Amino acid sequence: MVRKTFLYLVIGSALTFYVSCGVYSFSGSALSGVRTVGVPLFENQTTEYDLQEKLTEKVTNSFIADNTLKVVSARRADAVLYGVVTRYERKSHTFDGAGNTMEYITYVYVALRFEKRTERETIWEDDNMEGWGIYDAIEETEEEGKERALDKLAEDIVDRTVKGW
Repeated sequence: MVRKTFLYLVIGSALTFYVSCGVYSFSGSALSGVRTVGVPLFENQTTEYDLQEKLTEKVTNSFIADNTLKVVSARRADAVLYGVVTRYERKSHTFDGAGNTMEYITYVYVALRFEKRTERETIWEDDNMEGWGIYDAIEETEEEGKERALDKLAEDIVDRTVKGW
């Protein structure tokens, strides 16, 4: 008798645990019904060559690596991420005792809109998202700083999209 009661208690506890954990989701509530994402080529309003191609590729690869949303063509996607590279800057970041630049910092700014494709309902938008990258003035190139800025921006965009809660 004690064994049956114990067995029922264990089974009941396991079922309660299973049901209560099964309801929880790690995806943001804004993503309900969104399983696929399209990332068309971003626009570029800067004079920096190929920023839009590099950023679009990095964002797409970040979505693939994250694996929360499947990347498909914009025509087939549940939601689409539109982006415009609006500004690029490079500034001195750190200096030595004589006032010489030791490190530079690059900034890439984008305007973004993530929307459900069929309803054209905006899930989120940001007119001035920023990515930045620091590089050594002597041992590295501006291109390396730019790549770091784009990497950070791609990571932030995917985080904002899939973890927007």
